[in-house]
Amino acid sequence: MGDDSLSKFYGYVPTLYVCILVLSLFVIATAVHIVQAIHYRRWYMLITVVLCSIVESIGWGGRTWSHWAPHNLTPYLIQIVTTINAPTLLIAAYFVTLAEIIRRLGPCYSRLKPRMYTIVFCLADLGSLTIQGVGGGLAATAAANDEDPETGGRIMLAGIAVQVAAITLYAITATEFLVRFLYDKPFDRPAHLTIRGTHPFDIKMKIMVAAMVFATLCLFIRSIYRLVELTDGWSGTIITTEVYFNVLDGAMILGATIILNFCHPGYLLPDNAPPLDATAVNFESEVGQPAGLKGGGVIKSSSSSYIISKPEHSAV
Repeated sequence: MGDDSLSKFYGYVPTLYVCILVLSLFVIATAVHIVQAIHYRRWYMLITVVLCSIVESIGWGGRTWSHWAPHNLTPYLIQIVTTINAPTLLIAAYFVTLAEIIRRLGPCYSRLKPRMYTIVFCLADLGSLTIQGVGGGLAATAAANDEDPETGGRIMLAGIAVQVAAITLYAITATEFLVRFLYDKPFDRPAHLTIRGTHPFDIKMKIMVAAMVFATLCLFIRSIYRLVELTDGWSGTIITTEVYFNVLDGAMILGATIILNFCHPGYLLPDNAPPLDATAVNFESEVGQPAGLKGGGVIKSSSSSYIISKPEHSAV
């Protein structure tokens, strides 16, 4: 293929079979996610994972169109704006899922309250999406007017930087929580009490955590790739090399999307899951002020419930 046939926008012509394969997988994943979200009544999945998959499908549809029309600006702009912004929605789903895991295993092992993970990280995600959207709009307008899109690209770069920072902080806090949970090192342990979460760390929970680790790695790799890509510039080697995009963006987002089809929170973290030690006696108490029962029970704090065990003492 001669240089004249290469797209002046991409620096290459998108490979047809790759575009069709990825597009097909995103369409299938979207359909399955819609059914799963409705079946398990996980409505937040509709505005996060499902919406991300739809936008990604549009983006890869644009790349497929570009194979047949490599010099047409419209499909190029479609895929640029969609594939840069869509993953932000997917990341939000993982923030919400992490909060749910912490609620079940024990908020006492977490530096932040479960609700704060959703609030803080989703706000950061929204900020990242807004910045990227503004930058993408400016870049698209500049490209449409045959002007330098560098200004829009720099704004998009700032949005990606915010996203990388959010994912990094999310990964650090999640790792700290998991280590503290596994080694039973809560931030604040009531005296003479062994605190456990309201649900066991069973095989379903372990699979969900493993899926979260895999997806976080995929999302982090993709974000770093985009950060380096935009830093390198619109005519740099990275953005004009197709295999980098296919592997470090397409495959990463596809992996983080499909893993939730197989490891869906609705199945692995069901709302009707039996609590740990269902025979425990319920009693009202503030954490750190046991009600004086022998054996154990459930302590309810303002943010969560805990199953506790209390050493038996001889009657005085």
